[in-house]
Amino acid sequence: MMDFNSSSSIAGQVSALIDAGMQREHAKQRPRSYLGASRLGVSCERALQYEFAKAPVDPGREHPGRLLRIFERGHRSEDSMIQWLRDAGFDLRTTKANGEQFGFAALDGRLAGHIDGVIVGGPDGFKYPALWENKCLGSKSWRDLEKNKLAISKPIYHAQVVLYQAYLELHENPAVFTAVNADTMEIYTELVPFDAALAQRMSDRALKVISATEEGELLVRAYQDPTHFECRMCAWQDRCWRQSNDGR
Repeated sequence: MMDFNSSSSIAGQVSALIDAGMQREHAKQRPRSYLGASRLGVSCERALQYEFAKAPVDPGREHPGRLLRIFERGHRSEDSMIQWLRDAGFDLRTTKANGEQFGFAALDGRLAGHIDGVIVGGPDGFKYPALWENKCLGSKSWRDLEKNKLAISKPIYHAQVVLYQAYLELHENPAVFTAVNADTMEIYTELVPFDAALAQRMSDRALKVISATEEGELLVRAYQDPTHFECRMCAWQDRCWRQSNDGR
């Protein structure tokens, strides 16, 4: 029986129980059957292949409970931003009339994405309709975004935005990108114009990744050193470096 009166271990005990519960719930979720548009901006095409093929992650690389809680924080932050924007006078739509989330599917359903929402009206100074995307970031990441703007600071998010603009035909007006600082609750907002060239590159990349995966071709790694921080953070690092692709 667990000793709940042990002050030296209570934090670890409760955290372990919560982690186990969250991991059980996460395991019940149906895995994606498509390549997610929100992921196309990542640096390594081979990692995208593993993700699309649903390759098992390396042992010990499963999402820990703490990371799942961070994801949950993001979802709750999005719910708050929806209410705040509506209270501010924005006509923000997050679901269709039937309750389904707005999204798109391409390449026979092998590429798909779901957006946070569409702003169809509201205060002066904005153009409507406009794609709306929101993120919740820690202070360091949020400050970098504030300093360098979306395209430089968060290229994955930038690629996600322009792909959504393209496939949902929301390219005529700048997207409204918001980010909440999880530590200070400051709100960052940027109007993101459509970048047709980037959207085309990302769409082409999706076709490349999907086609190569289905044909059994392993694409080149983005990095040639397994100690590169991107490789060290990758859920398929061991699998990738065990596999050979003409030495690449």
